[in-house]
This record gives sequence, C-alpha cells and structure tokens, in this order.
Amino acid sequence: MNLFNNFVLFDEGCREYIDYNLPDAELKLWRQFFGISESDHYFKTFLSTAPWKQRERKMYDKIVPDPRLTAFYGIKGEPFTRELLEIKERVEVTSGCSFNYVLLNYYRDGQDSVSWHSDTLPSSGKHHAIASVTFGERRVFKVRHKTDKTFTQLDIPLTHGSFLLMGETMQNHYEHHVPKTARKIGPRINLTFRVSDNPSLY
Repeated sequence: MNLFNNFVLFDEGCREYIDYNLPDAELKLWRQFFGISESDHYFKTFLSTAPWKQRERKMYDKIVPDPRLTAFYGIKGEPFTRELLEIKERVEVTSGCSFNYVLLNYYRDGQDSVSWHSDTLPSSGKHHAIASVTFGERRVFKVRHKTDKTFTQLDIPLTHGSFLLMGETMQNHYEHHVPKTARKIGPRINLTFRVSDNPSLY
C-alpha cells in the first residue's frame, strides 16, 4: 500500500537521480531511494515509536516552541534502532560518508516548518556532509546562496522515500528552508544523518 499517493512514484526499486551541480557545494537527490512499501513501513514505525518532543529555542529575545517535533538517536541520544541502522548503512554506502547520529523531524501538517538557515559551524571549524531522508508527505525544500544574488533559488520537492545529500561545503555557501503551506497535507518525517566531532554536545 502506498500511504502517500498525491504524486507519481516510480516502480519499486527504481530511482531518479539528480545532481544539481551547485557552485562551491555538492547537492544530489535520489527521488525514490527507498521503495514504496519499505518507505510506508519506515514512516509508520518512526511515527509510532520515536520519542517525539517539541523543543524550544530563543528567537527575538523570546523562548518559542519549535514548529515541529524532533527526536535524536546516536551519540547521547537514543540508541540506533534496527530500522535506523538499515537506513544509515544504505546512505553511507551511496554517499561514501560515515555518520554518528541522526536527527528526526516530524512535520505534523503544513503549518510545521523550518525557517531559512544554515547549520551552525561545529567546534572543529569544519562542516560535514548531511544525508537527508524523507518519509511521508511531499514538502518543498528551498535552497538559496548566501551571497550570490544572481543564483536562482531552488525549490526541490522531497518525496516519500527520497534521499538528499548535502556536501560538506553546503552550509558554508547556502541556506535552506522548508516553508509552511496553507494546503491540507499529511505528515512528513525527515531523517538527517550527521557527524558530530564533539559527542558531549549531544
């Protein structure tokens, strides 16, 4: 059964690969990296078993709740589950990168979002690649260059079972954003596999 059928998916096991060939950074997309049935399985598993929490952050001198729920695994978060290890192994083989923790984001509906940002520079002074996997509703992932105003903003639809790889220089030169939408849409779970040089931070 395909839980998310508002867009056309390829046959089980097929993939559409896109290299965005960005100046100064690597950005690659496998539109159906995971098949339909396994994507449905992972979505239902994480939805029902992840220790979802709504965290808070400081914004404009106020403490506000994050507009989404999150869960951490690896380092000092929860231990990696069997499903997370399966996904981790597959994105590591394809990307050639190794990851030691994963952040799960649960977008409950179209009002959950992520504002424009690039990830904070680690204490080591060097960014690492990020493997982003989506299960659930399609959401638009926007990308813009930090300084080059001639760069045409990218609107990338991240669909059920897709895998987006952001190279290690991506955060230096680009910002990204998942906007709100007024459309009535279903939930989305996003996994971002990452590298921490300082395990005590997590």
